Parts: sequence; structure tokens; C-alpha cells
Amino acid sequence: MSSLWHETASLPSFPRLRENLKADVLIIGGGMAGLLTAYLLKEKGISSVILESGKICGGTTGNTTAKITFQHGLIYSDLIKKGEEKAKAYYEINRKALEKYRELSKSIKCDFETKDNYIYSVDDRRKIEDELNALRIIGAEGTFAEKLSLPFSAVGAVKTEKQAQFHPLLFASQIAKELNIYENSRVTEMKGNTAVTEEGSVRAENVIVATHFPFINKHGLYSLKLYQHRSYVIALENAAEADGMYLDEKENGLSLRSYRNLLLMGGGDHRTGKKGGGYNELRKNAKKFYPGAQEKFHWATQDCISLDSMPYIGSYSESTHRLYTLTGFNKWGMTGSMAGADLLCDLVSGKTSPHAEIFSPSRSMLTPQLFINSAESLLGYLFPTVKRCPHLGCALRYNKAEHSWDCPCHGSRFTESGRVIDGPANGNLR
Repeated sequence: MSSLWHETASLPSFPRLRENLKADVLIIGGGMAGLLTAYLLKEKGISSVILESGKICGGTTGNTTAKITFQHGLIYSDLIKKGEEKAKAYYEINRKALEKYRELSKSIKCDFETKDNYIYSVDDRRKIEDELNALRIIGAEGTFAEKLSLPFSAVGAVKTEKQAQFHPLLFASQIAKELNIYENSRVTEMKGNTAVTEEGSVRAENVIVATHFPFINKHGLYSLKLYQHRSYVIALENAAEADGMYLDEKENGLSLRSYRNLLLMGGGDHRTGKKGGGYNELRKNAKKFYPGAQEKFHWATQDCISLDSMPYIGSYSESTHRLYTLTGFNKWGMTGSMAGADLLCDLVSGKTSPHAEIFSPSRSMLTPQLFINSAESLLGYLFPTVKRCPHLGCALRYNKAEHSWDCPCHGSRFTESGRVIDGPANGNLR
């Protein structure tokens, strides 16, 4: 089933690339990250071309829960252990992104609503207190909330006021109209800073890869620096309205927000290619906590997870020139897309940024997650199966719930007939 957002918005259509072009900036990928980067570049007087392999916003952007906030789980108590500077930079770049959405939404009709955000815990008050202490250290505002409008008990939550939620495709449809976009124009090869498609090419001074998972394998080691995670959403009618945006601090907990007369419940998470709760888990919770509700929509999404909980924004690798990427938003792609687009606009236009080094894709890879990703890849290569991913040859696993073939190594997904659904694979199964 299509997401609520796809069912309630009409996106503009764009032509296929059938010529050879030159551009100041080429952006590969027409999701929210690519669209925002082009939009902010245009605000600075820099023209760009977007190449999208399918239809704009056909991936994660159209399947998000569409929360806009600088409070991404209990992230600051973790980041501050790695240095106060990192925690402050993460807060500042995401706070600025929130305010930019607020500014743009004054003139873009996208059901933008100011809401309080709650990160709750069902059993560990100490985690909430540690996060609040981290917020105080970096100068961010947060309060302890004990009484929560949840249908189950919780020991408390970090409450951050004046955050936001919106309709992502209503927003995207408006900003896309002003941009130079080519759809159904998959990049099949990169020759330096020239992107080649089936029927054309674009040569650019600067290239930005905004394809969710970077698809150029020979640079950057993204197959080790990222893994992908699936999560699920059901939209319920006749369920109590959420008075804010809620998220469990545990990975397998519930996410809640309202949209008009619907309650959006998210969860059932698992690493792509692995088993997880999926829709069944959500439906059990809906029956338990909202027994009179009816399911109107359901959909799944996929997120890129970085090694250290911070996105990769900047030069694709140390060895590439004028090639950039933004990825690894760790389930916070709406805020992360704006933050990444803003930072890349500075880099492309030759400005220095105090945050460039902190978010650089070439920062240290030495984290425990690196070894987990390496082990998963090794198992994927050794696992016997008749179907293997064209990306790097990992064994595919059949996903019964979604009738797809999924790669547990890097997250590529394919239909039963072999058509690519999610990258980094850049083509269908042979």
C-alpha cells in the first residue's frame, strides 16, 4: 500500500534526460535531500540539475513519519561522551534546520504544525535524566515530562517544545516546481564529474550524491560505514489523538504522532534482511492500546544508519574533488536533509563551515558498529543462496511480509521479479 503522504498529495512530473548537458552543480537523487539542496543553492543564485532514477520522493521521503526536531532519541547524552563540541554542532545544525523549515512553511502550504516532541522511556528514568543533563551542558532547552498522553505507562520523557511535523510531499511538490529536474534518468556510470544515463549525460563542476545510500563503490567505503534499517507505520482512524510527537528511547519501541483525524503508529524495526516485528507487531499494539481503531493506511520505510549516529555530509572521500554526499540520517531524514543541504551549499559555494570536519564522511571509522557491519558482510558473502545482490554480491534473503528479496549486508531490495526497489544496488537482478 502507498503511504498516507502519497495518497494525499500530487507530485509534479518531469521529463527524462535525452540530451547532454553542462551544469554548475549536478545532484543525483530526487528525494528531500536532493530537492532541498537544489532549492537552497537556487536561493544563493547557484543553478543545478537533479537526476532521479524514478519519480521524485519515491523512496524514504514518501514513507517518513515527517517529524522535524533537533531531539533525535537520547542522542546528546551519547554524543557528549565523544566531546562537547560534537554534541553542540549536532544540536546547532539541526536546530537551524528546524527554523529553516518553519520559515519556508510560512509561504508553502504543507500542513506544518508546531508540536512538542517527547522521547520517553517505559522503564529507565535515569536515561531521561542523563539526556536532560546533556542538553543543559550544550545550552539546549529540554524539560522532564512525567505525565504523558500515552495509552501505556512510562517513567518519564525528555520534552522539547516548539518542534514540528508536516506533510512532506505537499512541501516537496511546491519546492520541486522551481527546480531543473529529470526523472526516470538513472545514472549508470560516472566518468569523472560527468554522469552518464541511458539517453544522455550531465557534466558538472560539482556533483552531489543524494541517493539515500551512496552508489559509487570505489570511493568512501560506504558499504562499511552504513547499514540499512526498516521500520513500519500504520495510520489509525478512531484512535485518540496524540498531543505531540512521541518516540520510545528503545529501538523496538513505538513512535506516535497525529495527522488530521489519523494516528500514525510506527515501530516493528529491524535491520534490512533480518527478521523483525513488522506490521504484525504494530497491529497487535493497535488492538491492545486502541481497540476501537481501524487501520486506513500502512507502509514501510528504510533508513541509512551511520557508524557513530551522526550523518555523513561533505566530500565523498578524501581522494575525490568536487564530489560530495549527504547520507546516514539515522531515521531523522527530514531534519537531516535540511541540515545537510545547508552545509553542502556552504561547501559548494566556497564558504568555510565550523561543522565541516565534524560531519565529514572521512572522519574516523573506528567504532564497534564497523566490526558488526564487517561481520554481516562476511556472513552475506558466505551464505548459500541462488540469488545474490548485484551491488557487492551478498546473499539475498526473502522477505515474506513484503514479498521482496532483501540484502542484509547493505540494504538493497528487489521485487520478486528482480526489479530494484532500494539501493545501493544500481540495477535489477540479472
